[in-house]
Amino acid sequence: MIFNLRLKEEVAVFTKDLFYALFEKEEKQKEELKYLKAVFLNFSKALSVKDSEAVWNTFSDKLSLIKKNIELDAKAAKDNDPACKSLEEVYLAYPGFHAIAVHRLSHEFYKLDLYILSRMMSEYIHGITGIDIHAGATIGDSFFIDHGTGVVIGETAIIKSKVKIYQGVTLGGIQVKKSLASTKRHPTIEDNVTIYANATILGGDIVIGANSIIGANVWITESVPANSLVTYQSEIKIKTRK
Repeated sequence: MIFNLRLKEEVAVFTKDLFYALFEKEEKQKEELKYLKAVFLNFSKALSVKDSEAVWNTFSDKLSLIKKNIELDAKAAKDNDPACKSLEEVYLAYPGFHAIAVHRLSHEFYKLDLYILSRMMSEYIHGITGIDIHAGATIGDSFFIDHGTGVVIGETAIIKSKVKIYQGVTLGGIQVKKSLASTKRHPTIEDNVTIYANATILGGDIVIGANSIIGANVWITESVPANSLVTYQSEIKIKTRK
């Protein structure tokens, strides 16, 4: 079979321009969305999208809400990162924020069954930020990813509101059998949970209870009650060199 691999580049530009358009003034935004609609309709033919104009209209009706959610994510970054000096810094320089913003856009296409398009969008921002969020993952309000490199969030993960995660965190599946494709394979993270660097949480029936703190480097394959503190203990010895 022959595939149009050039679509990867077209979707990358489309994704970037769509994100930028959200924050333009009203008249400029209307112009850019008109152009982006034409781009979408063009490559949707190659992706065999049915009723592409209706799909675009449904998607574009959600843009105002998407923008509001992205603004909450930006505020969460500013409020939770002591190194952050301003919202402008978040918008211009935070890879975690950009990864979440593009996810919120790609997720809407995923919900409209545009799986290839949504995956191309998520892979574009994955390549830019090193943060891999599957377009299918469900993410609540005020999500904050600090640093972010190496974060992996699977398709059926559910992340509720005011969750904070750090670099190297994996929300993954405990099995990778193709027969499990239609089942929930990734964990649920309840409200106000913090997950520190390199923690690994695996399994579709795993729930991390609200207000819990998951320490760095832990490996979790069973549910954690609300208000828990989970840590990994290791022995470190420091000796004087001879």
